[in-house]
Amino acid sequence: MNQQTGFRLPSFFLTETSPCPYLEGLYERKLFTHLVGDAADSLHNELAQAGFRRSQTIAYRPACENCFACRSVRVNVAEFSPSRSQRRIINRNADLTRETLPALASREQYDVLRAYLDARHEEGGMAEMTSLDFIDMVEETNVDTQMVEYRSPDGRLLAALLRDRMRDGFSLVYSFFDPIAERRSLGSYVILDQIQLAAENGMPFVYLGYLVGGSRKMEYKKHFQPLQELGPNGWVPLQTQPPAR
Repeated sequence: MNQQTGFRLPSFFLTETSPCPYLEGLYERKLFTHLVGDAADSLHNELAQAGFRRSQTIAYRPACENCFACRSVRVNVAEFSPSRSQRRIINRNADLTRETLPALASREQYDVLRAYLDARHEEGGMAEMTSLDFIDMVEETNVDTQMVEYRSPDGRLLAALLRDRMRDGFSLVYSFFDPIAERRSLGSYVILDQIQLAAENGMPFVYLGYLVGGSRKMEYKKHFQPLQELGPNGWVPLQTQPPAR
């Protein structure tokens, strides 16, 4: 322990290997630590710079043997300019209202999540998420976390985003939307809106988590250029090709 500040260095652990949810036939392993105590938010910010992500009160990053497909990526907000198709998505959703709320789960949010999972991820790792699981995902946090809701003009909840507010931007933890409103491209719109909100607040980055080379369901992150990736020498512009596995 540091005698002057009382700050205790975190302990890190390795998970057992398990099937990779993104690349068939491969196995994953994670390095993780607990985000607890008064220094949790500060530690979270520091670990995010080293490529860690948050799940409830755990910060983790891949530690797979002989595989480097997962790359931490973030949007460079100052240099971002929406494409023509992205501008159409923004205009298509101009009638939505956004409200930033405390990290408290609601039945309405869970109903939208359940419809989203059933339509889009019926075989994914979250397919069996119960309402209690959802409450844990949203409310078990020791850092600066909010739930952002997007509603139609008649007040119907169409999309929601769980996000962490960092010192240098927003970290998008998980988003979901009403699959009935698929034509709105709400998954993309939520990211575009957060980039705009970061720009309005003078925040330089929006963290998108991991871009996984070879995983089609993670390809959408490439659409929000310019992206930076975390490499051996820090954050650099995203390479076109992922590192060799």
